[in-house]
Amino acid sequence: MATPRIAGAPISWGVCEVPGWGHQLAPETVLAQMRAAGLTATEFGPDGFLPDPPAAKAALLAEHGLAAVGGFVPVVLHEAGADPLPHVDRAIDGFRAAGADLLVLAAATGRSGYDVRPELDAAQWAVLLANLDRLAAHAAARGVTATLHPHVGTVVETGAEVERVLEGSGIALCLDTGHLLVGGTDPRSVSRTAAGRIAHTHLKDVDGGLAERVSAGALPYSAAVARGLFRPLGRGDADIAGILGDLAAAGYGGWYVLEQDVMLPAAPEGEGPLADVRASAAFLREHLG
Repeated sequence: MATPRIAGAPISWGVCEVPGWGHQLAPETVLAQMRAAGLTATEFGPDGFLPDPPAAKAALLAEHGLAAVGGFVPVVLHEAGADPLPHVDRAIDGFRAAGADLLVLAAATGRSGYDVRPELDAAQWAVLLANLDRLAAHAAARGVTATLHPHVGTVVETGAEVERVLEGSGIALCLDTGHLLVGGTDPRSVSRTAAGRIAHTHLKDVDGGLAERVSAGALPYSAAVARGLFRPLGRGDADIAGILGDLAAAGYGGWYVLEQDVMLPAAPEGEGPLADVRASAAFLREHLG
């Protein structure tokens, strides 16, 4: 296997695109703590977190010794009257200018937040699958790998929906160990059976009890995150070590992104989220050798 590529994500410090998602730390704090954790690359985070001009974005990352991986782009993909290409193309413009080549798409509902979501009909599924292939081909022509990120509160969340994407389109997959588990899918079943489709990986561990309550509709996703739904690697109920083994056996050479979604009620005292990121990074390095 190629030398493991380990990156961070601003959501591990509570930086999120959802309005009202807790205290939002300044970029300088987050990026400095990424380097303190020994990370050398990062996803961009939500719009507005880093400077919008690509040159300024790249300069800020370089100032902190961080390379750009790419980023999470939630976009509506299932509506026949809405073309997602212009929005995605603008994101790719910024990615390429900053030296990033990984696009992480999420099939957004069009609503704010991730607590409720619609069920798609057959026509909407056809539009979504066609858009996935169209966007993947367009991104590839621009030197960017597009992936689809199954995500709680989007229209691709459950195991059946993930399977429908794998069977009905050719887009690569972003394996998110936490969102799959919360959505009712054993992430290891995906790493075992679909490793050849995985081009990007988000690693997070999960409190299984809270995950079950979210999956059953007994607890909103945002409330579960606030209670500590996602745990440092090795401290939850996901088989992270097994998943890493599956990826290694398949010759995976993509990024491993430490992405433990948190919600900060206020500015943290002391290290704050850095302690959990350090723990996850140590676990990952140990298991990747």
